[in-house]
Amino acid sequence: MARARVSLWAICVLRVALATVYFQEEFLDGERWRNRWVQSTNDSQFGLFRVSSGKFYGHKEKDKGLQTTQNSRFYAISASFKPFSNKGKTLVIQYTVKHEQKMDCGGGYIKVFPSDLDQKNLNGKSQYYIMFGPDICGFDNKNVHVILYFKNQYHANKKPIRCKVDGFTHLYTLILRPDLSYEVKVDGQSIESGSIEYDWNLTSLKKMEKTSAESQAWDQVEGNKAQDWEKHFLDASASKPSEWNSELDGDWLQKPPYQDGLKAEGIDKDVWLHRKMKPASYLTQYDLSEFENIGAIGLELWQVRSGTIFDNFLITDDEEYAEQFGKATWGETKGPEKEMDAVQAKEEVKRAREQDEEELGMGRFHRHNSQLSRFHRQGEL
Repeated sequence: MARARVSLWAICVLRVALATVYFQEEFLDGERWRNRWVQSTNDSQFGLFRVSSGKFYGHKEKDKGLQTTQNSRFYAISASFKPFSNKGKTLVIQYTVKHEQKMDCGGGYIKVFPSDLDQKNLNGKSQYYIMFGPDICGFDNKNVHVILYFKNQYHANKKPIRCKVDGFTHLYTLILRPDLSYEVKVDGQSIESGSIEYDWNLTSLKKMEKTSAESQAWDQVEGNKAQDWEKHFLDASASKPSEWNSELDGDWLQKPPYQDGLKAEGIDKDVWLHRKMKPASYLTQYDLSEFENIGAIGLELWQVRSGTIFDNFLITDDEEYAEQFGKATWGETKGPEKEMDAVQAKEEVKRAREQDEEELGMGRFHRHNSQLSRFHRQGEL
């Protein structure tokens, strides 16, 4: 039994060691993060970021992340990395976000961009591949976005996914698999999963190609048959050929089955015209959830009240590695963070009570002095 546990542990370690990590950011090297992240200068009114662990945290250094600092602003910042393609591979995108200001209206999502992103000019019109994460505005909009770029358009998940709305740090994970399945996790727990085709109401290019190939093969067979008997079908006065076999070829038709020389009765016009159409160019492009040159990650969002902290960014091809990374970061500090918040809350209650008592005492003192003043004035009269 002990030997089995050791073998299992060795397999897990080996798997994590073989994971490909495309991007990982924890902001543990002071101000050097500015060498990796590029603030967009597309708009002079864009809000500024700083690295901070916030007003409460589980670990002052480990919990440092990018924090929004100005109210009612758009924000745009990004970091680039070596371009890669996830074609045929699992893609895992993960990060933590903390709305310690108790978000009322604003984004907490991230975007993954192609490698040709103009980082200095990042803005709301910049093309992205994936948009993922929480978006909160009022009582109705408290959702987790999962938007994918496919065939030159953006497509959102049709299922509503609820996000966290408290002021603590939460771990968001998106998994896109080669079999076109997906999974969304919050704090390590799966909250939504399924088929990308079904939940986005899209059709895989592989399925399109298969259908197209089957249609072409069927069309060729039917086309050959039509050519063999066309001279008979087009001539309504033609007599039944001697080689005609009713059991194999069906009843002899005395009228032309073609309408305007284009469509055969009982055969879909789209199929007959298929041979005249050139293959669509998108059949050679990347399929659902497959992207050619992933090369940047960033924040491009709006916030009414600032204070959100983004941290522990990860892009990898290994679900196990992402899980372990989440446990080693958010998993280690989530408990102490809540403990520090509870301590601060008690201290605030204590200060408020002391302030109320002080104000109450001052009020009594002022009332007493006022009564003495009136007494002395009455004595003078």
